[in-house]
Amino acid sequence: MQLSASPAASPLLSFNPPHVDIEPAAIVARRGCAWPGLHVETVAASGQAPFKCRFHASWHLLMAAERAERSAGESLIEGLPKSSRRTFTGRLTFVPAGRRFHGWAMPRVPMQVTCFYIDPDGPLFEREALGRAALKPRLFFKDSDIWRAAARLKGACCAGPAQDGETLGALLAHEIVRSSEAPRVSILRGGLSGWQQRTVADHIEANLSEALRLTELAQLVRLSPYHFARAFKQSFGVPPHRYHVGRRIERAKGLLADPSNSVTGIARSLGFAETSSFSATFRRVTGASPSDFRRDRN
Repeated sequence: MQLSASPAASPLLSFNPPHVDIEPAAIVARRGCAWPGLHVETVAASGQAPFKCRFHASWHLLMAAERAERSAGESLIEGLPKSSRRTFTGRLTFVPAGRRFHGWAMPRVPMQVTCFYIDPDGPLFEREALGRAALKPRLFFKDSDIWRAAARLKGACCAGPAQDGETLGALLAHEIVRSSEAPRVSILRGGLSGWQQRTVADHIEANLSEALRLTELAQLVRLSPYHFARAFKQSFGVPPHRYHVGRRIERAKGLLADPSNSVTGIARSLGFAETSSFSATFRRVTGASPSDFRRDRN
């Protein structure tokens, strides 16, 4: 029993993506955004009124329940047994394209769920690598890698028109495929070749101040965005976006060693629109603010 947002919730939407139908519709507040082949919606219930929901579309649906408890109710994905689980905060539900999902609930708390709609024919998946039948339905499961990827993508959506939404969407798709038990999903082994690693690393290093797109990086080494995201993580140990951020912070460390470089100037030279966002990122990566880091080095 999950919630979703209306496709009219975001000014970024220029199409009519699928969405979970909720009755009564008035009980939820909705916010969403979209990138090619991907629609993200965060939905919060305004109270604890009982509701029904259903979904059936040609897109995959991943639901991340951030706050979800019910005193009664049932959830069902076509092909799986019904579930009357009462508490599923922190759990995920995956409905493959073409499967039916429906449920009802009497909530114990106001629910909040984020829904990720992914077009199986869009840029995040490749038909030759992943058929529609390859992904299996899963109800109220836990997967820390999928949850982290979903949380980062939600954060990009909440921040507004994000440059890295495509990269984070590809990462989420990769984690969904990785967690699937389908035998048809082939695992790319060995990562990027030597020349591919050098090409991508050099390009990132030369463009640290730019918002790099996954498709751009994939084209450099003649791979699809989906295969590139998987191969990059195998080769470098982290997704492309995290690697890019890490290299920015390493460059910042060098610049902070020169006291004539102001923190604001360093932030701008590395492509951060605001000094506050640079400082927050620096602290998240290093555990210290730029000023504290500079003081400790002197």
